[in-house]
Amino acid sequence: MRRTLFILAPFTLPLLAEEPVDFNRDIRPILTKNCTTCHGGVKQAGETSFIYREEALGKGESGKTIVVPGDPAASELVRRIKSADPDERMPPPKDHPHPLEPEQVALLERWVKEGAKWGEHWSFQKPEEPPLPALKKADWPKTGLDRHVLAKLEAEKLSPMPEAPPAEWLRRVTLDLTGLPPSLEEWESFQPAVAANPQSAMEAAVDRLLASPQFGERWAAMWLDLARYSDTTGFEKDPHRDIWPFRDWVIRALNADMPFDEFTRKQLAGDLLENPEPGDLIASAFHRNTQNNTEGGTDDEEYRTAAVMDRVSTTWTAWNATTFGCIQCHSHPYDPFPHDDYYKFMAFFDNSEDSDLNNEFPKSKATNDPAQQAEAQRLEKEIRDNRESINEAALALAKESSGWETVKAESAAASADTGKLEQQADGVFLAGGTNPTATTFTVTMPASRLGVLRLDILPMSDDPAKWSEFGAVVTKLEIDRILPDGTRQPVKLKEVVSDFIAGPLDPNGVVQGGGGFGDYPVLRGPRTGWFVAEKVEDSPLDSKFEIRLKHGVTCNETQGCVMRKFRIAVSPDDRLTNFVMSPERAAAWIALGQLKQAYNAIPGTMIPVMQERFSEATRDTRVFNRGNRMTKDKSVQPAIPALTGGTKKDGRLTRLDVASWLTGTENPLAARVMANRLWAELFGIGIVETQEDFGSSGLPPANQPLLDHLALRLRDHHHWHLKPFLRELVLSASYRQSSKTTPEALQHDPKNQLASRGPRQRLSAEMVRDQALLVSGLLSRKQFGKPVYPPQPEGVWKSVYSGAKWDTSQGEDRYRRALYTYSKRTSGYPAFLTFDAPTRDVCSARRISTNTPLQALVTLNDPAYIELAQAFAKRMEGSSVEERLARGYKMLTLQDAPQPVIATLTRLHADAKADYEKAPAESAKLAPTPDEAALVLVANTLLNSDIALTR
Repeated sequence: MRRTLFILAPFTLPLLAEEPVDFNRDIRPILTKNCTTCHGGVKQAGETSFIYREEALGKGESGKTIVVPGDPAASELVRRIKSADPDERMPPPKDHPHPLEPEQVALLERWVKEGAKWGEHWSFQKPEEPPLPALKKADWPKTGLDRHVLAKLEAEKLSPMPEAPPAEWLRRVTLDLTGLPPSLEEWESFQPAVAANPQSAMEAAVDRLLASPQFGERWAAMWLDLARYSDTTGFEKDPHRDIWPFRDWVIRALNADMPFDEFTRKQLAGDLLENPEPGDLIASAFHRNTQNNTEGGTDDEEYRTAAVMDRVSTTWTAWNATTFGCIQCHSHPYDPFPHDDYYKFMAFFDNSEDSDLNNEFPKSKATNDPAQQAEAQRLEKEIRDNRESINEAALALAKESSGWETVKAESAAASADTGKLEQQADGVFLAGGTNPTATTFTVTMPASRLGVLRLDILPMSDDPAKWSEFGAVVTKLEIDRILPDGTRQPVKLKEVVSDFIAGPLDPNGVVQGGGGFGDYPVLRGPRTGWFVAEKVEDSPLDSKFEIRLKHGVTCNETQGCVMRKFRIAVSPDDRLTNFVMSPERAAAWIALGQLKQAYNAIPGTMIPVMQERFSEATRDTRVFNRGNRMTKDKSVQPAIPALTGGTKKDGRLTRLDVASWLTGTENPLAARVMANRLWAELFGIGIVETQEDFGSSGLPPANQPLLDHLALRLRDHHHWHLKPFLRELVLSASYRQSSKTTPEALQHDPKNQLASRGPRQRLSAEMVRDQALLVSGLLSRKQFGKPVYPPQPEGVWKSVYSGAKWDTSQGEDRYRRALYTYSKRTSGYPAFLTFDAPTRDVCSARRISTNTPLQALVTLNDPAYIELAQAFAKRMEGSSVEERLARGYKMLTLQDAPQPVIATLTRLHADAKADYEKAPAESAKLAPTPDEAALVLVANTLLNSDIALTR
């Protein structure tokens, strides 16, 4: 039963003179939590929405005005939230058992009274440099960021902690910047320097760490989560994918301190740069880390579309921390992004060549020798441009050809018993029945003078809104002239000219072999090809042409890409024949072949990359009704949402424009998001805890002046260079605090989001392994190259669908850093998954750290950690058990072990030794003697200790 809304004039008390209500601070959180689920971008119950001000000031379903600025008594919002009638009260008691708090009701009423002033959500407003706050403890800050940290602490009546001891700071900063703990030698070198001049010693240590090759490896792990990097393609089969050169590119870029705006540009549009540098195409593999479904029977277009949508979501998550995927099906439920914005942005990624193919087309070569990368990249571009030029040179003549006669078939047949082919009155051929992949259509017609045959492949529907359709590819076209006596004379075809070049199949392969003409895996619109004869000849009277159109391409691994509707016409025009048979034309093809030969001679690994379709082959992006790709609506052009800056220019916008906008000054989000992400990596939690969501449904910043200050420091002062920005963070007084705290600070800042103490957080999955490798003395610092297979528990890959085997690496590859471990989406390395690493099926903006018994089971029992504990035990040198244990403790922590700890470890060693003496077979599995086996157990215990697993 529909409710009718009535307005009653409530009695309002005089308002005290108070600070004006701030919409973003005071009102938006109330609306987001209590109202917009039903009155937002998705659901607008009672024709009421609080997403846009004009909607909130409009009339609801009853015709009553929702909010009347300055007049609470006339505002239906105020009446409803104050109503005692359960059928009238908002939020409805059945959905919200507890009404709004009196303070919230008063705030909403005051807001209306003060004019119902609106405001964009904080993250959609451009950051501005906040004024430096006045402080009580003015001697504590070392940087501008410290002033903002301290101002917040003082406002909360908290004080910062004292500076951390040098050993604590060195371990923290070394792990944070390189992902590896400091060695004892590094600590012993640092000690006298920090004693003599702490600031100078710390600066020197940070500069050394930032210059370390290990810096890029540590920070690449963060970015590869966002890039959803994996060595497999995902979904059920999850087969291998060669894309590791992208991982290496990220490491090199970070080590070179490539500015983040350039880093962005190369990954989102490296293939579109006017003068690309070596490796820019490899960088574009960022958006080829999408999953690829190779399962038989799946719809390639469905999963191509899914990959495009993933690129949209990943771009908005990684750079803007915005839940943009919410508007795939409807307008955003909480933020002012309309439904159409999704598809306008999707259009940027909808015209790449990839199509969920098993061969991962298109690909680029990552050369074995980096010095050859520029040459390989140049040849790839030249080959593609030359092939397009060859086609373009003939296309104009093809379109000018005259004398066309639509074929009127005397007979038409399909080779399969289950198929059929019929010609309609308008000359169009329609295929019916079931036509398998290898179907041949045979058409006979009266012979004539033939110079060129034109084939039009047509969609079944005449309505472009219903395109695309199932793919159609002709792999061979043959023509025989059948004389009156039955003699067959093949009509030799020289070349195929295509309306455009797109996709993995070369149209000229129809006559040369190895290609195809049409659209794969889907037909996006009519396609036209001109099949040019080597010479133009008259045909004897009463002779016939037999035209055979062969198919041989399978779409979706199960269905043949067979034409369903097409038209054939022939022309006696000899201009195309003369052109394709000219010496100049032959020279062009020879030159193209030589380019391919030179390219193939360069050794390397082919990896999937982004590549834009030629303009003639541009896909028509349409809005999907309710997010369903099968029900398309209006066409849209690429556009950036106006809410986040937008971009206007002449001509069609491209991914290059997206990259420039993301890191430009018009976008209010990216600098904040990246600064927050880097802060979270160091402090364990972001200033905005929801690193993945800066929108209305995410958590607000704990200290917005600090966040805006950091964002502008990163973007405008450091010009997007990460190394000097990180240097500023780790040398700050905030970072240098001790991680010890007080009960008061713990109560007011339990997560340390205000930086009331130094950071203390669990090691990441990669750091846990890398630390064990380092202290064991087995760590290989070899960089780059194919992924490796360190030991993992037996049987883990028995569940792998493809039957692939985990071939454990030997030699130094067995001991390489965690970053290089083979990443399989459906069966990740178990130790990493247990320590909170994502599967990388999708973009992961935040790892939520846990501390579970399963993690202890890994470090105590995993064969990799047992092996590393054995090597660690051998390095625990000393003349007595106590000395060896103390040595091991210090190698891990840089600290002298307290006597109670030594006593506990000594007892553990003695008990273990006694047990192993009773079980020599078990002892022998670890070490030659029970004493050494007991030391291995203690080493393993140390690796599993809390002090070792935190930084």
